[in-house]
Amino acid sequence: MDAPAPRPRRRFPTWVYATGTEPDARFSLANERTFLAWARTALALLAGGVALEALDLPIEPRLRLAAAVLLVALGVLAPVLAWVGWARAERAMRRAEPLPAPSAFGLLVVGVAAAGVLVLVGLVLA
Repeated sequence: MDAPAPRPRRRFPTWVYATGTEPDARFSLANERTFLAWARTALALLAGGVALEALDLPIEPRLRLAAAVLLVALGVLAPVLAWVGWARAERAMRRAEPLPAPSAFGLLVVGVAAAGVLVLVGLVLA
């Protein structure tokens, strides 16, 4: 009597893994490294926002608070954007489709630039 075939493992999220065929592991691992880079960026944004408010810096207080809140908000948003970007790329690879264009870079760049401007103006006004 033959042993029963092993049941396929359910992988999360199923809406990503239940489509297409398994891509080359190198591409999936590269996609995962990109996701982890976004997670590190989120951590840096959170730390920058907290440090900006926690340290006694010579910056106009309202502008310092605005910059800190903006950085923390970006730090909270970045992992969500990373997750969506990872899933979009993984699904495209599994379907043998072209990779989707990055969708969150603009938001991150504009947000960090705005926080920088707030800090710069806050330094000048202090």
